[in-house]
Amino acid sequence: MKFLLLTLALQVTASGVLHLTNATNLKENNVTFAEEYLTIFYDLKMEQLPMTKAKVVGNLIEKKLREMQQFFGLEVTGQLDPSTLDVMHTPRCGVPDVHPFSVMPGRPVWNKRHLTYRINNYTPDMRRKDVDFAIQKAFQVWSNVTPLKFRKIDAGEADIMIGFAHGAHGDFNAFDGQNGILAHAFGPGSGIGGDAHFDEAEIWTASSKGTNLFLVAVHELGHSLGLDHSKDPKAIMFPNYRYVDPNTFHLSADDIRGIQSLYGGPEEDQHLPKPDSPTSAICDPNLSFDAVTTVGDKIFFFKDRFFWWKFAGNPKTSVSLISSLWPTLPSGIQAAYEITTRNQVFLFKDDKYWLISHLRPQPNYPKSIHSLGFPYSVKKIDAAVFNPFSLKTYFFVDNRYWRYDEKRQSMDLGFPQLITKYFSGIGPKIDAVFYSKFRYYFFQGSNQFEYGLLSRRVTKRLKSNSWFGC
Repeated sequence: MKFLLLTLALQVTASGVLHLTNATNLKENNVTFAEEYLTIFYDLKMEQLPMTKAKVVGNLIEKKLREMQQFFGLEVTGQLDPSTLDVMHTPRCGVPDVHPFSVMPGRPVWNKRHLTYRINNYTPDMRRKDVDFAIQKAFQVWSNVTPLKFRKIDAGEADIMIGFAHGAHGDFNAFDGQNGILAHAFGPGSGIGGDAHFDEAEIWTASSKGTNLFLVAVHELGHSLGLDHSKDPKAIMFPNYRYVDPNTFHLSADDIRGIQSLYGGPEEDQHLPKPDSPTSAICDPNLSFDAVTTVGDKIFFFKDRFFWWKFAGNPKTSVSLISSLWPTLPSGIQAAYEITTRNQVFLFKDDKYWLISHLRPQPNYPKSIHSLGFPYSVKKIDAAVFNPFSLKTYFFVDNRYWRYDEKRQSMDLGFPQLITKYFSGIGPKIDAVFYSKFRYYFFQGSNQFEYGLLSRRVTKRLKSNSWFGC
């Protein structure tokens, strides 16, 4: 009777009751599915309606369809059209898009900054260590941009319990099988609060095949921390699943604004400067840098978890967390260089390196530095710089340097050589270096040496922070 009444409501074409696509062309299962979808995600309460009044039923369904279409950026028609059905059939999170409250009840947050999590059981689709890694990396995405810290425990009750389950699993939010609701999570709180459940009917993977566990976990843990769904299709908190390469994944500005509205940014570091303060860290005469490189028309200065950036010739400086620009990259970048003609920036830490193009991390990275031709005795790179005329990159390791041919993509023969042998007045060891206008700028502790490419000698000695008008 309920389905018959809904069908009648869909067939009404006059008086503005519900002007939908021709109901005779809709399969009964699509109509039923749409009703169930709106009930779960848009708070449609059919059981509270007078079932003898088709107009009332139709008006409410049209209203809920409009809400759903507006949320997903569809044409708002109130019609159950193919594009609306396509979105409804897209695999997604099981948390509703519209609540009978704003954000989450009472805007809940965790009242502590150190949280524990436990993986109750594991999917057979993946190796345990791959599940552990995906979940750990998902937590790291959120800890990179907040003061929150997460620790895995293997026994007892954790703040956030994580598990895989089929169908009904004891929380009154049954899963629906493969390719429907992928997972759901509960907002911060005691008991079931914060817990995240994943539908075991899905095929969980660490790749683009099946459903990527890392991506879904980042989304669900956003709910565990108090975030609601976002209307921004680029946000990880958008309700529908969309695969992106985990190696290039980063939080959207909307995601970061949302989580920082609840918890604030990462804890202040002693090196984070206050731009208007004369005693700020940037003007500390003992300041040194981990790496320096140009990035387009800017210069990036890396230190611990932060980087300062500025335009050459302009003392105005901005500071950011590395994780705010590149959430999947580590802190403590040790070397960096740019190939300007390719819009490529290479960042190094320990024995790994990442490729950044147009400010976006590229897929299939990080890679081992040994793939460039370094012997396995080299564990990290101290500094690197690209010469745009010779198309060679110089890598500095301890008191020696290697030369890499970017055109042939191989190391030149006859290296390494002593830094002091070729770069007169430089060495024996350097912290950072970058190229600008026929000059290299070498950094050693709090000192900086301007080195002329043509004269092959030091032309000026400066403090490392002289770029900032100190």
